[in-house]
Amino acid sequence: MKIKWWQKLLSYIKPINIVQTSSDYNDYLELNLVNGRYQLCTEEAIYSYADKYDNFKLAFQQIRTEYLNFENILMLGFGLGSVPFMLEKLFKKHFRMVGIEIDDEIIYLASKYVIPDLKSEINMIRADAYSFVYQCSEKFDLIIVDVFQSDVIPEVFENEDFLEQLSEILSPTGYILYNRLAFNEEDKATSKQFFNDHFLKIFPDATILPTRGNYMLSDKDVFIKAM
Repeated sequence: MKIKWWQKLLSYIKPINIVQTSSDYNDYLELNLVNGRYQLCTEEAIYSYADKYDNFKLAFQQIRTEYLNFENILMLGFGLGSVPFMLEKLFKKHFRMVGIEIDDEIIYLASKYVIPDLKSEINMIRADAYSFVYQCSEKFDLIIVDVFQSDVIPEVFENEDFLEQLSEILSPTGYILYNRLAFNEEDKATSKQFFNDHFLKIFPDATILPTRGNYMLSDKDVFIKAM
């Protein structure tokens, strides 16, 4: 949905609330206009914030040039569509994306406020991301895992069987970006333990990129500067 000029201007002074709602998966969802951009929040976390979703913005800025030629993307945890938005607006990329989102209310908000303004082909599917990966036979150049229940990653997305299945639907030259929290020392320790105990076991060439309160994990050495 096109943002009105006066709303955009006012949003640089103070957040403008667009809608407050809830769903079966989120007790509280709030869509605001902040600094001219749609921001989707729960009470504990920011789900989407256009090109200000800094963990992915910083990650894409650090990816080696040879890994930026993706055409077919799988996004597990679509949210409001920050990733396709920034790939188009900041990096001038056009692509085909399959977006998996379990929350009907988030799909509705994304379909109303963000997707109509995107030029890339976005195929939104309402599904459980875990089940979808096991049923999918298509191969992808880039798989993005951004699956949170508020500020927690459900355990099923941390098991090695799930990681193995991701590798099965990855194209030979494709790669994975797995978003993890690293906001405080406890978050960092938990994410590093997951990386060392599970992620590296499935992906021996994996790397970590710190991105301001998050860690971005990849199955390959795709980052210019990794940890």
